[in-house]
Amino acid sequence: MAIVYDTFQREAPRRLVLLRADTPGRVLAWRDGEPVSAAQFLAHVRQVAAVLPSAGAAVNLCEDRYAFLVAFCAIALRGQANLLPSSRAPQAVDEVMAAHPGCYALGEQALDPAPAGYHRLPALSAQPVDDEADGWPQIPGEQVVAIGYTSGSTGTPSANAKTWHSFHASNAGNLAMLHAAVGERFAVVATVPPQHMYGMEMSVLLPLLGGVGVHAGRPFFPADVAAALAQVPAPRVLVTTPVHLRALVESGISLPALAAMVSATAPMPVELAQAAEQRFGAPLLEVFGSTETCVFASRRTTTEEDWTLYAGVHLHPQPDGTQVDAPQLLDAPRLLADIVTLTADGRGFRLRGRQADMLEIAGKRASLGDLTRRLLAIPGVQDGVVFQLDGGDALGVHRIAALAVAPELDEHAIMEALRRAVDPVFLPRPLLRVAALPRNETGKLPRAALLELAARHHA
Repeated sequence: MAIVYDTFQREAPRRLVLLRADTPGRVLAWRDGEPVSAAQFLAHVRQVAAVLPSAGAAVNLCEDRYAFLVAFCAIALRGQANLLPSSRAPQAVDEVMAAHPGCYALGEQALDPAPAGYHRLPALSAQPVDDEADGWPQIPGEQVVAIGYTSGSTGTPSANAKTWHSFHASNAGNLAMLHAAVGERFAVVATVPPQHMYGMEMSVLLPLLGGVGVHAGRPFFPADVAAALAQVPAPRVLVTTPVHLRALVESGISLPALAAMVSATAPMPVELAQAAEQRFGAPLLEVFGSTETCVFASRRTTTEEDWTLYAGVHLHPQPDGTQVDAPQLLDAPRLLADIVTLTADGRGFRLRGRQADMLEIAGKRASLGDLTRRLLAIPGVQDGVVFQLDGGDALGVHRIAALAVAPELDEHAIMEALRRAVDPVFLPRPLLRVAALPRNETGKLPRAALLELAARHHA
């Protein structure tokens, strides 16, 4: 079924394929070192869908990426939505389940304690049928197949519903970008969880709708990443984050040949991108998006400061952010807090910061992002962040705080280095040295965790 994605044709097709059906024998995933065909995968999906309870939604807690793929499609095939909390911590899961009465949770592991209404994925034993009477399944384009939650890096996590048509549209943009960079066929190894929208786009939708093979694991340590890459054929694409990439570069480990590296979830320092490209001999592609919009732009960080918009995407700068109009935003454009400047032709942009990050004190302006960049540039600072504390003074000005991971420096030395790079009115007070920042599994820093850590150390 051909679908035209532009900003004028927004009507969702009535039904869309659940799985790209070009060749049933194509490798959809590598699991335990063995290839899994699309036909075998579909047999597993139907096996699981047959035993799922009736409900409107299910929390997909599968850690194994292949199990997640099977559960995701089985839930969708039953007409249900995959609930994707920002964390699989029990409290986060309980909050999402409370917001969706009657839902259940599904995972491949034996959890203790387990969420209420937890169902364990059965052993995947079904075999593919040579000639299936029903053919390859389709589901309504307007069906909500996932509800993703923001990370909470700027406040309370918020819910964002995704229809199957919107996922088809967003995948088309990512697939076009990667085809131009590495060719039509490639394999993906991802260090990010599939529950995160970036992980969903790059390691769930690509194998389902793009004919891409994906490794079933979620490697964390550098040696695990190298082993996972060795289990899939070239050309290989590593989907990762700045935090994971820094660990790979600093480990000194050798990786199997890469066709490209893809990064998101946090700004990529140019120095890190340069080191990664030199170390692993592959281009570093940074993608730009959000849980609300999915990915809509990309760039090669080492050679491009401007972001290139995907086909059909248009940005409209506003006083308080940027309105995003994209094929996957079927209902209405979305307003992001990011401040951008468009290129002359309107097909690219340069990021200037976020409205919430902009500071104005005593008539002077700065951004939290730039202050964080200057903190990280201090030799000896391994990780750090500058942020605003809650509560303002009599004039409504919020104090600026900083947390720094710098085992060989004390707080006085860090502050003295900042004095040489930052206007005195923007020096963080307090500046606290900590053992580690409370990053989540995608490298983001939830605001509540930052405030809690700062309060604990300050006390």
